[in-house]
Amino acid sequence: MTTSSPPLASQICAQLKSTKSLVPSRHWLNTFIANQRPTTPLNALVQTASFRLLNSDITTCLDPTPVACFPLDIQNADIQERRVPGPMVAQVLNVEDMSKSRWQQIEAIEALERGEGTKGREIVRVVPTEDGDDPSQVSNMSGGPHKLLLQDSRGARAYGIELRNVAGISLSMSIGSKISLKNVVVARGVVLLEPATTSLLGGKIDALHKNWKENRKADLRAAIETGEQDSRQAARS
Repeated sequence: MTTSSPPLASQICAQLKSTKSLVPSRHWLNTFIANQRPTTPLNALVQTASFRLLNSDITTCLDPTPVACFPLDIQNADIQERRVPGPMVAQVLNVEDMSKSRWQQIEAIEALERGEGTKGREIVRVVPTEDGDDPSQVSNMSGGPHKLLLQDSRGARAYGIELRNVAGISLSMSIGSKISLKNVVVARGVVLLEPATTSLLGGKIDALHKNWKENRKADLRAAIETGEQDSRQAARS
């Protein structure tokens, strides 16, 4: 007696979960399957689904189950340390190199705006790539540790900081990139990122990336001004 194969949606979901910890919502998956050719091989369907999920806003396409999200009180700084078992996927909304001051980051952006980059102590001219990114940025990608603003599929946000360099995390990563977290430590509301618990899946959200790139310098200036105001208020008290 032969047994029937699991439904197509279950097969796709199982492969996405086992390979990339991606668990699409039932509505997203059913809509996706309805728009595919019936003769498309399973592997091709999984690859296409994976690509689309990685390049979409996870708050609109992943199933926000408790195990696939941050704890509801993720930002509670009173909890000294805990682990989030996962596996779960978060998307990157911001990235900052903590090895450089905000003024240094602004100066680097302004140098690139002038078409200048650095090679050792030498100032060189750089030419933007076809997608508009600056190739000189790549030479500064070995910095860190990096601070990321992460968002889960429920929309909850938390900051993540590298304890050790995680492959792919850098200022050149795309905003909207997806990160897989498994058994990650959260200390005082901050997610501690290291290779054993964190892996970059890739992806991008074009609108978020464009907005981040265009407003990054202004956001850095605003953060500096806020810090200066806080310092003045603390000095008066």
